[in-house]
Amino acid sequence: MQDEVLGREGEPTAPCPRPRIGRLHVITDTRPGRDPLPVVRAALEAGAPVVQVRGKELTDRELYDLTCRVLELCEAHGATCIVDDRIHVALAAGAHGAHVGEHDLPVGPARAVLGAAGVLGATARDPLTAAAHARDGADYLGVGPSYATSTKAGLPAPLGPEGVARVAAAVGIPVIAIAGVTATRVPELLAAGAYGVAVIGAVSEADDPHAATELLLRALDEAR
Repeated sequence: MQDEVLGREGEPTAPCPRPRIGRLHVITDTRPGRDPLPVVRAALEAGAPVVQVRGKELTDRELYDLTCRVLELCEAHGATCIVDDRIHVALAAGAHGAHVGEHDLPVGPARAVLGAAGVLGATARDPLTAAAHARDGADYLGVGPSYATSTKAGLPAPLGPEGVARVAAAVGIPVIAIAGVTATRVPELLAAGAYGVAVIGAVSEADDPHAATELLLRALDEAR
């Protein structure tokens, strides 16, 4: 089933030019010694609707090259390609959108740079920030850390499903729960109001990334 595009109040809208915001976002794992492309390929073949290209330790050129390769794979599978943090790389590569964190461009200027047609995500950890991001033009919110995670250092204490619920209740745009997410945790996150989830380790560290992606997608379908 295709994920519906949600309007500002969370209701289905008429078709719009922006790519869909899927319920599963697979984020590239670019930690030293890891090749994200085979994982991305496996996830897309399993049906992942969104790939977020993140490479905080990569140079602009390296991130651009990776984005171009991921975008090619995404387009072959009808999936959405989003670049984290660096909107100029997203634009240069022709990606479908971008995601900004708390130390990146504010949402309003990010929307102005990205344009009206691109998908724009933003990180939020509290209701006030979430409401401001929605007002300023974000299409979805990445909310976390939902749980403890080893794939990113320096994060605040986990929000838990209760924290995710507080953010989700404050906005009418999709909330994507991130950090420490596993298939077994999907039901409680969706029950808390999350629209979907974003993962790194649950797929990249799996013995079989294809099967891990299928498991997450099945959990998301069953918990809806």
